[in-house]
Amino acid sequence: MLKFMLFIALLVSFSAQSAFAAVGFREMTLPDKQGGRPMHVSIWYPTDTDREPVLLGETPAFRGQPVVKDAEAETGPHPLVILSHGYGGSWRNLAWLASELVHKGYVVAAPDHPGTTTFDMRPPEAVILWKRPRDLSHVIDALLSRRELTGGIASNRIAAIGHSLGGWTVIELAGGRFDAKDVMTNCMTQFGSLYCKIFKGLGLGRDAASTLAMGADLSDRRIGAVVTLDLGPGRGLTPQSLASARVPALVFGAAEDVDKETAAKADIAATNKDSAYLAQYLPSATTSYALVPGSLHFSFMQPCKPGAAALIEEEAPGESIVCKDGQGADRNAIHRQVADMIVAFLQRALPTR
Repeated sequence: MLKFMLFIALLVSFSAQSAFAAVGFREMTLPDKQGGRPMHVSIWYPTDTDREPVLLGETPAFRGQPVVKDAEAETGPHPLVILSHGYGGSWRNLAWLASELVHKGYVVAAPDHPGTTTFDMRPPEAVILWKRPRDLSHVIDALLSRRELTGGIASNRIAAIGHSLGGWTVIELAGGRFDAKDVMTNCMTQFGSLYCKIFKGLGLGRDAASTLAMGADLSDRRIGAVVTLDLGPGRGLTPQSLASARVPALVFGAAEDVDKETAAKADIAATNKDSAYLAQYLPSATTSYALVPGSLHFSFMQPCKPGAAALIEEEAPGESIVCKDGQGADRNAIHRQVADMIVAFLQRALPTR
């Protein structure tokens, strides 16, 4: 996604926070397993500890979230939400949403997808995008088998939420299938030069084996609901697979698209056309679609501090877009609307017992 995300990673710190917080936080590394790969995973969970919280992910540019590190988890079972970050992002991008969900009783987990995360952009890993949905399944396996990490998970109450490429990832878990051959054959006419450049970098359609792997069934029957946040590239998912998706979906699109020049500088392969495409082909009876007023592509990421855009521009010219929202919009207000809609959706979509 953005070179500046590496700058952020180097500046992340934990600072004292006096207010009580009921959000526990821990990190772990999942080992390699058959069909999976080693991953860093962050976990947020309800806790009733009285220990002092700290700010998680506080940087000169971005606001942190109060958590209690390695606190004992409240006894469950808790519903589980798995988060999937965008291309070049990390678990920090949706930490604000994780905290919101924990306050509603959810356990939240977010892996850093190898090859497409701030901390690991190795091309050999980036070009095996079909591993991304499996990463999320790998995390679910681990949390269901290790009660001590979360206080216990309700196996029939699991959802997945993804931003940008993470949105594509969670739709794959719901049964979507991606036609890489068609995408690359018709790339210029259907998507345009920026998309084609990024798709080529991700290895789409490079050989028959990868095309077959991208089009395989990557769904996970344990997923009971999915939420996408301005996903991309949604239009490569086949209409037939979307129409057959078995789980409720909440599709958010940015109300405004980033201008083409800025999108090219930041390598953004997402437009609200992708979200509209999902809404068109997913089952209408189980799908909700919303364009969020005032939002741009990065409005769904963590909130920026005053002056953050100038700081980012100084460190990485052209990449202050991560702090840009629609004219006159407030990111905190956008987050409040999105969080409220997600909580209401999950309450309807996941069984209560």
